[in-house]
This record gives sequence, structure tokens and C-alpha cells, in this order.
Amino acid sequence: MKSVNRISRSTRPLLTGLMIAALAVPGVALAADAHLEQAIAQGKQLFTHPSFGGNGKDCQSCHLSGGTTAGKLPNGKAIPSLNNAAAIFPRYSARRHKVIQLSDQVRGCIAKAIQGKPPAYGSVKLNALVSYVTSLSQGKPIDMGGKPQ
Repeated sequence: MKSVNRISRSTRPLLTGLMIAALAVPGVALAADAHLEQAIAQGKQLFTHPSFGGNGKDCQSCHLSGGTTAGKLPNGKAIPSLNNAAAIFPRYSARRHKVIQLSDQVRGCIAKAIQGKPPAYGSVKLNALVSYVTSLSQGKPIDMGGKPQ
């Protein structure tokens, strides 16, 4: 019995430390969420303002209401909302003959539709745009290769 009490007493500092660390985790998560919210807000700003040069248009020129409703291409062709865009990537692009990520799609839209200079891979701007578009898919089931809605 004495050996059990010794083990118990010797582990008290460890257990106390683990409990304190567990209580601290939500504070860390909140800090991470604040940074994520900041990236999403920056992405929305980039999405809704002419941010990449080119023809003076922004992402919202085609993807109406911040991408939350169906949109239209300049030629009048209807396009779906971006509400599940992040949930359907990666996906195969027959036009490009390869599997692409959401970041590839975003860069392609900027280069072709806006005729602007796409942000570099890994850049703050591209990460912010992808964070914003991904936020529109919050709660949607993953359906890689699925259809846009």
C-alpha cells in the first residue's frame, strides 16, 4: 500500500501540470481562431475589391454576393455559388489534364477572368483568399471531385 501512495504523491505535480495545460488549450484555440478569422476577413476584402490588377474586375464580378449565390461569367453563362467549393477539391481538371487544388483554381480565375497577376503559392494573399472561399463551405460534406452547388 505504501508504494501506491508514493506513486500517487509523486505523480501529483505531473497531474496538476496536465490539468493546467488542458485548461490553457481553449485559450490557444481562441488565439488560432482569431488569426483564422483575420485571414478570412482579409480574403473577403481581396475577393470583393479589384486587388490583382488586370481588367479592373474583382472575384465578385462573376461570383455574386461574395460567392454565396449563383453567378454569371462575362459571356452571361450561369455559374454555381462557391458554397461547397472547398468541399469538392482536390479535383481533376480535364482542361488542365491534372488534379488541381482550390488554390490552383483561385489563381486560374485571377489570371484568366480578371486578367490579373495571381498571388504566389504560399503567399498571405492566396492563403487569405483560399481561407475565405473555404469558409463558405463550412459544414458541407467532403465530396472530392463532386459538383459545384
